[in-house]
Formats: sequence, C-alpha cells, structure tokens
Amino acid sequence: MMSVFYDFHMHTCLSPCGGGDMTPANLAGMANLCGLNAIAAADHNTCLNCPAVLRRAEENGILAIPAMELTTSEEAHVLCLLPDLKAAAEFSDYVYSKLPDIPNKPGIFGEQLIVDGNDQVVGEEKKFLLAAADISVYEVSELLKTYGGAAIPAHIDRSSFSVLSNLGVWDALWGFTAYEQYDRSLNLTQKHPGLKPLNRIFNSDAHRLEDIRDAENTMELKTMSAKSVINRLTEISVIC
Repeated sequence: MMSVFYDFHMHTCLSPCGGGDMTPANLAGMANLCGLNAIAAADHNTCLNCPAVLRRAEENGILAIPAMELTTSEEAHVLCLLPDLKAAAEFSDYVYSKLPDIPNKPGIFGEQLIVDGNDQVVGEEKKFLLAAADISVYEVSELLKTYGGAAIPAHIDRSSFSVLSNLGVWDALWGFTAYEQYDRSLNLTQKHPGLKPLNRIFNSDAHRLEDIRDAENTMELKTMSAKSVINRLTEISVIC
C-alpha cells in the first residue's frame, strides 16, 4: 500500500463557473506546487478537457483521473470518477444526451472553453453545462458501475446543490459507497448515521487556482492508478 495526497474535485476553464486561468497546464502545475500526487478535474456535466489534464498531470509526475461533476435531475451534484479516457468519453456523451438543449450565455454564466494539452483553445461548448441532466440520483451509482467508475455525492455538507440540502435525508437506496465533504470539522454521521460505514473524502472543489489546497488529504492505494482509486472508494471502509 502507498499513501498519496489527493484532490479529486477541481474545475477547468470548461466549467462556466471556472476561472479562465484554470487551464490543464496551470491546474497540473499548481497541484504539483501544492504537493498533490493524485488529482481529478471534474467539470460540470462533461469530460471534454480530461485528455489535456491527464497529459499535463503526467508531465508533472501526478496521477490524474478522468472525472465529471454531474448535476442530477434533483439538481444535486455527484462527483463521477472514471477508469480511463475511453470510459470518460462514453459517459460524457451519454450525459450530454441527457442535458436540455439550452444554449450557454457566456456574458452571464461564463465561457465554456475546450482546450488541448498546450492550453490552446480548440472549441467552445455551446450547450449550457450547469443545467440538470435527466438522470436521477437514484440511477447514478449503478450507472457509473457500467462504465467501471465510482459515483460520490459532492460536498454534501453545503447548503446548495448537495443530496442533503436538496433531498433532506441520506437514502441508502442511492447505493453510494462514498461521499465528499468540504469542511473537515463537521461530523455529519450524528445526524445521518447511514454515512458511518461509507468512505469519506475531502476535496477543494477548486474553481480558481488559489482555491487549490496544499496537500493534506491522504488515501492508501495498492497501485498508483485510477482503477485503484475507484476500487478503494467502492470498498466499505472509512477513509478519514
């Protein structure tokens, strides 16, 4: 087993709420400066910038995992980790097909920039990525299994866009084996005992370079790979 410093929830310039400086090269470089060993760029409802992030992370000696922050039909955010770029592309296409045909308004919501490994803009996503996909929170866990991935409810301690804020309770029928918490000081298991046997992870949810946290959260892995991370998070044993 090896201990790695991780942050599996960051956004790139493809997320309309992400800063223009959140390019793959900048993100990987800042993660390196912060002492991180494993990262994931999880843009809203898309994986289109994952190839560039994986390339730049590898150049910095960092493991990068293809990821997405899915917005369910209940408008709850779920972090989705995928085992490889092929699975990520297929999952991204599926989610895209479930998004409403609403155009983005860059002047209001922000640009949605697709970039290559050299941080060059190669396109701009026209469909509004902050919309809710026609995928229920009750479907997500099993859906990710079909892609070999893991679904993790995002920032459940926040007052908006979380399963707890939007649905009020933790439901074991969702089938999640892990959850993401933003504030390390909170003990959510007292109010929601169903969380006790699950894996708990902490991420920055960085939308700007300055949001990326110094290395503090660790995970024990058998190998340095996306599949090892996914396997770890689908086991029922608490990660603190």
